[in-house]
Amino acid sequence: MSIRVIFMGTPDFAVPSLHKLLQNDQVEVVAVVTQPDRPVGRKRVLTPTPVKAEAERQGLPVLQPERLRRPESVESLRSLAPDLIVTAAYGQILPKSVLELPRFGCINIHASLLPKYRGGAPIQYAVMNGDAVTGVTIMYMAEGLDTGDMISKIEVPIGDDDTQGTMFEKLSAAGASLLEETLPKLLSGEAKAVPQNDAEAVYSPNIQREQEQIDWTKPSVQIWNLVRALHPRPGAFTLWNGDVLKIWRCLKPNAEETAPAGVKPGTVLETGERGIAVATGLGVLRIVELQPAGKKAMEAADLIRGGQLVSGTVLG
Repeated sequence: MSIRVIFMGTPDFAVPSLHKLLQNDQVEVVAVVTQPDRPVGRKRVLTPTPVKAEAERQGLPVLQPERLRRPESVESLRSLAPDLIVTAAYGQILPKSVLELPRFGCINIHASLLPKYRGGAPIQYAVMNGDAVTGVTIMYMAEGLDTGDMISKIEVPIGDDDTQGTMFEKLSAAGASLLEETLPKLLSGEAKAVPQNDAEAVYSPNIQREQEQIDWTKPSVQIWNLVRALHPRPGAFTLWNGDVLKIWRCLKPNAEETAPAGVKPGTVLETGERGIAVATGLGVLRIVELQPAGKKAMEAADLIRGGQLVSGTVLG
Protein backbone atom coordinates (compact mmCIF):
# COMPACT_ATOMS: atom_id res chain seq x y z
CA MET A 1 0.00 0.00 0.00
CA SER A 2 1.45 3.39 -0.98
CA ILE A 3 1.42 6.55 1.12
CA ARG A 4 -0.05 9.81 -0.11
CA VAL A 5 2.61 12.50 -0.55
CA ILE A 6 2.34 16.19 -1.35
CA PHE A 7 5.56 17.58 -2.83
CA MET A 8 6.41 21.27 -2.45
CA GLY A 9 9.22 22.87 -4.43
CA THR A 10 9.94 25.69 -6.83
CA PRO A 11 13.36 25.86 -8.61
CA ASP A 12 15.34 23.32 -10.62
CA PHE A 13 16.98 22.24 -7.35
CA ALA A 14 13.76 20.44 -6.35
CA VAL A 15 13.11 18.55 -9.59
CA PRO A 16 15.42 15.53 -8.98
CA SER A 17 13.77 14.97 -5.58
CA LEU A 18 10.35 14.96 -7.23
CA HIS A 19 11.66 12.34 -9.67
CA LYS A 20 12.83 10.14 -6.77
CA LEU A 21 9.37 10.25 -5.22
CA LEU A 22 7.74 9.31 -8.52
CA GLN A 23 10.10 6.33 -8.84
CA ASN A 24 9.28 5.04 -5.35
CA ASP A 25 6.71 2.23 -5.26
CA GLN A 26 5.76 3.14 -1.68
CA VAL A 27 4.70 6.63 -2.71
CA GLU A 28 1.78 8.22 -4.54
CA VAL A 29 2.38 11.89 -5.29
CA VAL A 30 -1.14 13.26 -5.01
CA ALA A 31 -0.25 16.89 -5.75
CA VAL A 32 2.62 19.30 -6.30
CA VAL A 33 2.64 22.72 -4.64
CA THR A 34 4.83 25.45 -6.09
CA GLN A 35 5.08 29.23 -6.26
CA PRO A 36 2.78 31.15 -8.62
CA ASP A 37 3.96 31.88 -12.18
CA ARG A 38 6.08 35.04 -12.30
CA PRO A 39 7.04 37.50 -15.07
CA VAL A 40 10.52 36.70 -16.40
CA GLY A 41 12.94 38.59 -18.66
CA ARG A 42 12.78 42.00 -20.24
CA LYS A 43 9.46 41.20 -21.88
CA ARG A 44 8.05 40.06 -18.51
CA VAL A 45 6.66 36.82 -19.88
CA LEU A 46 4.57 34.96 -17.28
CA THR A 47 6.61 31.79 -16.68
CA PRO A 48 5.88 28.62 -14.66
CA THR A 49 8.37 27.43 -12.07
CA PRO A 50 10.65 24.51 -13.08
CA VAL A 51 8.78 22.28 -10.62
CA LYS A 52 5.42 23.18 -12.14
CA ALA A 53 6.72 22.52 -15.64
CA GLU A 54 7.98 19.08 -14.60
CA ALA A 55 4.81 18.24 -12.65
CA GLU A 56 2.68 19.02 -15.68
CA ARG A 57 4.93 16.83 -17.85
CA GLN A 58 4.28 14.03 -15.36
CA GLY A 59 0.52 14.66 -15.34
CA LEU A 60 0.42 15.68 -11.67
CA PRO A 61 -2.10 18.11 -10.14
CA VAL A 62 -0.46 21.48 -9.38
CA LEU A 63 -1.41 23.99 -6.69
CA GLN A 64 0.07 27.52 -6.65
CA PRO A 65 -1.20 29.42 -3.61
CA GLU A 66 0.06 32.99 -3.27
CA ARG A 67 0.10 32.48 0.49
CA LEU A 68 0.05 28.97 1.91
CA ARG A 69 -1.22 30.08 5.31
CA ARG A 70 -4.57 31.33 3.99
CA PRO A 71 -7.48 29.15 5.22
CA GLU A 72 -8.53 28.20 1.69
CA SER A 73 -4.97 27.05 0.90
CA VAL A 74 -4.82 24.91 4.05
CA GLU A 75 -8.20 23.36 3.29
CA SER A 76 -7.14 22.44 -0.25
CA LEU A 77 -4.20 20.54 1.22
CA ARG A 78 -6.34 18.95 3.93
CA SER A 79 -8.74 17.63 1.28
CA LEU A 80 -5.85 15.68 -0.28
CA ALA A 81 -5.38 13.70 2.98
CA PRO A 82 -1.55 13.59 2.79
CA ASP A 83 0.41 11.05 4.83
CA LEU A 84 3.64 12.98 4.25
CA ILE A 85 4.66 16.38 2.89
CA VAL A 86 8.10 16.72 1.31
CA THR A 87 9.52 20.17 0.57
CA ALA A 88 12.63 21.28 -1.30
CA ALA A 89 13.34 25.00 -1.82
CA TYR A 90 9.63 25.77 -1.85
CA GLY A 91 9.99 29.40 -0.81
CA GLN A 92 7.28 29.75 1.84
CA ILE A 93 7.27 28.85 5.53
CA LEU A 94 4.68 26.19 6.34
CA PRO A 95 2.20 27.29 9.04
CA LYS A 96 1.36 25.06 12.00
CA SER A 97 -2.00 24.20 10.41
CA VAL A 98 -0.14 22.57 7.48
CA LEU A 99 2.64 21.01 9.58
CA GLU A 100 0.01 19.09 11.54
CA LEU A 101 -1.76 17.61 8.51
CA PRO A 102 0.30 14.48 7.61
CA ARG A 103 0.73 11.56 9.99
CA PHE A 104 4.40 11.13 9.00
CA GLY A 105 5.01 14.84 9.35
CA CYS A 106 6.58 17.36 6.97
CA ILE A 107 10.20 16.97 5.93
CA ASN A 108 12.47 19.43 4.16
CA ILE A 109 15.50 18.87 1.93
CA HIS A 110 17.82 21.74 2.90
CA ALA A 111 21.03 22.57 1.03
CA SER A 112 23.41 22.88 3.97
CA LEU A 113 24.76 20.98 6.95
CA LEU A 114 22.42 22.32 9.59
CA PRO A 115 22.43 24.18 11.89
CA LYS A 116 24.88 26.04 9.65
CA TYR A 117 23.24 28.19 6.99
CA ARG A 118 19.61 28.26 7.95
CA GLY A 119 17.65 30.47 5.57
CA GLY A 120 17.17 31.14 1.89
CA ALA A 121 20.71 31.31 0.48
CA PRO A 122 22.74 28.44 1.99
CA ILE A 123 24.59 27.60 -1.22
CA GLN A 124 25.67 31.19 -1.86
CA TYR A 125 26.99 31.67 1.68
CA ALA A 126 28.91 28.38 1.72
CA VAL A 127 30.83 29.44 -1.41
CA MET A 128 31.09 33.10 -0.35
CA ASN A 129 32.64 32.12 2.98
CA GLY A 130 35.20 29.85 1.34
CA ASP A 131 33.93 26.64 2.95
CA ALA A 132 35.66 23.45 1.81
CA VAL A 133 32.58 21.32 2.49
CA THR A 134 28.82 21.82 2.55
CA GLY A 135 26.01 19.33 2.11
CA VAL A 136 22.33 18.50 2.45
CA THR A 137 20.22 17.92 5.55
CA ILE A 138 16.81 16.27 5.61
CA MET A 139 14.87 17.43 8.64
CA TYR A 140 11.42 17.53 10.13
CA MET A 141 9.85 20.92 9.59
CA ALA A 142 9.00 23.14 12.56
CA GLU A 143 7.46 26.59 12.87
CA GLY A 144 10.87 28.29 13.02
CA LEU A 145 13.17 28.95 10.06
CA ASP A 146 14.97 25.65 9.36
CA THR A 147 14.96 24.79 13.07
CA GLY A 148 13.45 21.29 12.94
CA ASP A 149 15.04 18.05 14.12
CA MET A 150 17.52 16.52 11.67
CA ILE A 151 16.94 13.07 10.18
CA SER A 152 19.89 12.57 7.81
CA LYS A 153 22.84 14.39 6.24
CA ILE A 154 25.27 14.05 3.36
CA GLU A 155 28.48 16.04 2.83
CA VAL A 156 29.47 17.52 -0.54
CA PRO A 157 32.93 19.09 -1.07
CA ILE A 158 33.36 22.55 -2.64
CA GLY A 159 36.23 22.70 -5.14
CA ASP A 160 38.15 25.73 -6.38
CA ASP A 161 36.29 25.58 -9.69
CA ASP A 162 32.87 25.41 -8.07
CA THR A 163 30.37 28.25 -8.23
CA GLN A 164 26.87 28.74 -6.92
CA GLY A 165 25.67 27.13 -10.15
CA THR A 166 27.80 23.98 -9.96
CA MET A 167 27.06 23.51 -6.26
CA PHE A 168 23.35 23.98 -6.95
CA GLU A 169 23.51 21.01 -9.32
CA LYS A 170 25.67 18.86 -7.01
CA LEU A 171 23.52 19.52 -3.96
CA SER A 172 20.32 18.98 -5.94
CA ALA A 173 21.53 15.51 -6.93
CA ALA A 174 22.81 14.78 -3.42
CA GLY A 175 19.48 15.82 -1.90
CA ALA A 176 17.54 13.53 -4.21
CA SER A 177 19.82 10.59 -3.37
CA LEU A 178 19.55 11.32 0.34
CA LEU A 179 15.74 11.42 0.07
CA GLU A 180 15.77 8.02 -1.64
CA GLU A 181 17.93 6.63 1.17
CA THR A 182 16.01 8.29 4.01
CA LEU A 183 12.40 7.66 2.97
CA PRO A 184 12.25 3.90 3.75
CA LYS A 185 13.69 4.51 7.23
CA LEU A 186 11.20 7.30 7.82
CA LEU A 187 8.22 5.18 6.80
CA SER A 188 9.36 2.15 8.83
CA GLY A 189 9.97 4.21 11.96
CA GLU A 190 13.72 3.54 11.93
CA ALA A 191 14.69 7.16 11.31
CA LYS A 192 16.04 8.94 14.39
CA ALA A 193 15.50 12.66 14.75
CA VAL A 194 18.37 14.69 16.22
CA PRO A 195 17.67 18.17 17.62
CA GLN A 196 19.74 21.04 16.26
CA ASN A 197 22.10 22.94 18.53
CA ASP A 198 20.72 26.46 18.29
CA ALA A 199 23.95 27.86 19.73
CA GLU A 200 25.74 26.74 16.55
CA ALA A 201 23.15 28.21 14.18
CA VAL A 202 24.40 30.35 11.29
CA TYR A 203 21.91 32.21 9.10
CA SER A 204 22.04 32.77 5.34
CA PRO A 205 19.42 35.37 4.44
CA ASN A 206 18.65 36.09 0.80
CA ILE A 207 21.39 38.04 -0.97
CA GLN A 208 20.80 41.80 -1.07
CA ARG A 209 21.83 44.15 -3.88
CA GLU A 210 24.50 45.85 -1.78
CA GLN A 211 26.21 42.49 -1.18
CA GLU A 212 26.65 42.04 -4.94
CA GLN A 213 28.95 45.06 -5.29
CA ILE A 214 32.65 44.28 -4.97
CA ASP A 215 34.54 46.04 -2.19
CA TRP A 216 38.09 46.19 -3.54
CA THR A 217 39.49 46.94 -0.07
CA LYS A 218 38.76 43.34 0.91
CA PRO A 219 41.33 40.55 0.39
CA SER A 220 41.50 39.06 -3.11
CA VAL A 221 40.43 35.63 -1.83
CA GLN A 222 37.20 37.06 -0.38
CA ILE A 223 36.37 38.81 -3.64
CA TRP A 224 37.13 35.65 -5.63
CA ASN A 225 34.75 33.72 -3.36
CA LEU A 226 32.07 36.39 -3.82
CA VAL A 227 32.34 36.18 -7.61
CA ARG A 228 31.96 32.38 -7.46
CA ALA A 229 29.07 32.62 -5.00
CA LEU A 230 27.06 34.92 -7.27
CA HIS A 231 27.66 33.02 -10.53
CA PRO A 232 25.52 32.50 -12.60
CA ARG A 233 23.03 34.82 -10.88
CA PRO A 234 22.80 37.62 -10.03
CA GLY A 235 26.53 38.22 -10.55
CA ALA A 236 29.06 40.29 -8.62
CA PHE A 237 29.66 43.77 -10.00
CA THR A 238 31.87 46.81 -9.78
CA LEU A 239 31.57 50.28 -11.31
CA TRP A 240 33.50 51.40 -14.38
CA ASN A 241 33.03 54.84 -15.92
CA GLY A 242 29.86 55.19 -13.88
CA ASP A 243 28.27 52.01 -15.28
CA VAL A 244 27.86 48.52 -13.83
CA LEU A 245 30.57 46.05 -14.83
CA LYS A 246 29.65 42.45 -14.03
CA ILE A 247 32.56 40.21 -12.99
CA TRP A 248 31.80 36.60 -13.89
CA ARG A 249 35.04 34.70 -13.49
CA CYS A 250 38.42 35.23 -11.85
CA LEU A 251 41.53 33.15 -11.34
CA LYS A 252 42.16 31.82 -7.83
CA PRO A 253 44.45 34.40 -6.22
CA ASN A 254 48.12 33.60 -5.84
CA ALA A 255 49.10 34.34 -2.24
CA GLU A 256 52.55 35.46 -3.40
CA GLU A 257 51.21 38.05 -5.85
CA THR A 258 50.94 41.47 -4.21
CA ALA A 259 50.11 44.97 -5.38
CA PRO A 260 52.73 47.74 -5.20
CA ALA A 261 52.66 49.71 -1.95
CA GLY A 262 50.40 52.73 -1.98
CA VAL A 263 48.25 51.61 -4.91
CA LYS A 264 44.56 52.22 -4.36
CA PRO A 265 42.45 49.03 -4.18
CA GLY A 266 40.46 48.64 -7.40
CA THR A 267 43.31 49.91 -9.58
CA VAL A 268 44.01 47.92 -12.75
CA LEU A 269 47.69 46.94 -12.49
CA GLU A 270 48.11 45.24 -15.84
CA THR A 271 46.18 43.70 -18.72
CA GLY A 272 47.38 40.72 -20.69
CA GLU A 273 47.03 37.02 -21.45
CA ARG A 274 46.32 36.23 -17.79
CA GLY A 275 43.41 38.66 -17.67
CA ILE A 276 42.95 41.98 -15.92
CA ALA A 277 44.99 42.22 -12.72
CA VAL A 278 43.34 44.41 -10.08
CA ALA A 279 44.81 45.55 -6.76
CA THR A 280 42.77 44.59 -3.68
CA GLY A 281 43.05 45.26 0.03
CA LEU A 282 45.27 42.20 0.25
CA GLY A 283 46.77 40.71 -2.90
CA VAL A 284 45.83 40.83 -6.57
CA LEU A 285 42.75 39.48 -8.35
CA ARG A 286 42.86 38.53 -12.03
CA ILE A 287 39.57 38.89 -13.91
CA VAL A 288 39.14 36.55 -16.90
CA GLU A 289 35.45 37.00 -17.78
CA LEU A 290 33.30 40.11 -17.41
CA GLN A 291 30.33 41.97 -18.86
CA PRO A 292 30.21 45.72 -19.53
CA ALA A 293 26.81 47.43 -19.29
CA GLY A 294 24.65 46.82 -22.36
CA LYS A 295 26.88 44.05 -23.72
CA LYS A 296 27.15 40.28 -23.50
CA ALA A 297 29.60 38.51 -21.22
CA MET A 298 33.06 38.31 -22.75
CA GLU A 299 36.57 37.10 -22.10
CA ALA A 300 38.76 39.77 -20.50
CA ALA A 301 41.14 39.45 -23.45
CA ASP A 302 38.41 40.69 -25.82
CA LEU A 303 37.89 43.85 -23.76
CA ILE A 304 41.64 44.38 -23.52
CA ARG A 305 42.08 44.12 -27.29
CA GLY A 306 39.49 46.85 -27.72
CA GLY A 307 41.69 49.14 -25.65
CA GLN A 308 38.74 50.07 -23.49
CA LEU A 309 40.18 49.10 -20.12
CA VAL A 310 43.82 49.97 -19.50
CA SER A 311 46.36 49.93 -16.68
CA GLY A 312 45.76 52.69 -14.16
CA THR A 313 41.97 52.51 -14.45
CA VAL A 314 40.31 52.52 -11.02
CA LEU A 315 37.26 50.27 -10.67
CA GLY A 316 34.52 50.94 -8.18
